[in-house]
Amino acid sequence: MAFISIRSLTKSYTKGKTSVTPLENLSLDVPQGEFLALMGPSGSGKTTLLNLIAGIDTPSSGQLEINGRNIADLSQRQLTQWRATHVGYIFQLYHLVPVLSAYENIELPLLLGKLTKAERRMKIQAALDLVDLSDRAHHRPAELSGGQEQRVAIARAIVHHPELLVADEPTGDLDRDSADSILTLLQQLATEHGKTIVMVTHDPKAAQAAHRTLHLEKGQLINNPRQ
Repeated sequence: MAFISIRSLTKSYTKGKTSVTPLENLSLDVPQGEFLALMGPSGSGKTTLLNLIAGIDTPSSGQLEINGRNIADLSQRQLTQWRATHVGYIFQLYHLVPVLSAYENIELPLLLGKLTKAERRMKIQAALDLVDLSDRAHHRPAELSGGQEQRVAIARAIVHHPELLVADEPTGDLDRDSADSILTLLQQLATEHGKTIVMVTHDPKAAQAAHRTLHLEKGQLINNPRQ
C-alpha cells in the first residue's frame, strides 16, 4: 500500500464570479520513504497539491489517504491534530521567530504537547545533531547564515518525528552551496530515516536530488510513468 494514495482528487474554489479549478481528477501514489519533487509553471497546481497533502487545505472531491487514513474525511479539528502529529513543514523563507534562539525555535512544536522539559531537550538535541547545528543552538536567526537558518527550520519540522515532510521551495532563497547541503540533508532524511518528502521547486537541479520528479500543468500530472 502506498504511503500517499490519491484518487480522482479535485480542488475548486470561487474567485469573484469565476470558478477556479487548480487540480482536477488527479491520481498519484507515493511510497513510504520517497523523496518526490513537484515541478510546473506558476498556476499549475503544484502548491495546491502540496497544501492538500499536508492537510493545510481540503479537497473538493476525491480520495486522499496518508498512511491508510483518508484525511479528506477529517473534520477541521481532527485535521489540525493530524497535522501536528504527522506532518513537518519546510518553507523557502524559514519562518523562524527572530527573538528566539535556534533551540527555542525548534522547541516550538513540542510546546503543544505534554512532554516534560527533559523530554523536549532530548528531542531538540537529537534534531540539532541530525542537522549538524549543535554548536549553534543558542544563536538567534540573525546570527546564522541562510543555510543554517534552513537547517534550523528542518530541525523544527522533524523534532516531533513526523512521517511526512512537505517542502515549498526549500532552497529558493539559498546560494548553490547552501542549497546543495540542504538537498543532501533531505536525501538523508528520506533514505536513512524513512521520511516521505514532497517538495515543490522551480529549480531543475534541486529536482534532480529527489528520487522522482513529476510535472504538473493546468492541474494535471504529465510524464508520470508510475500511473
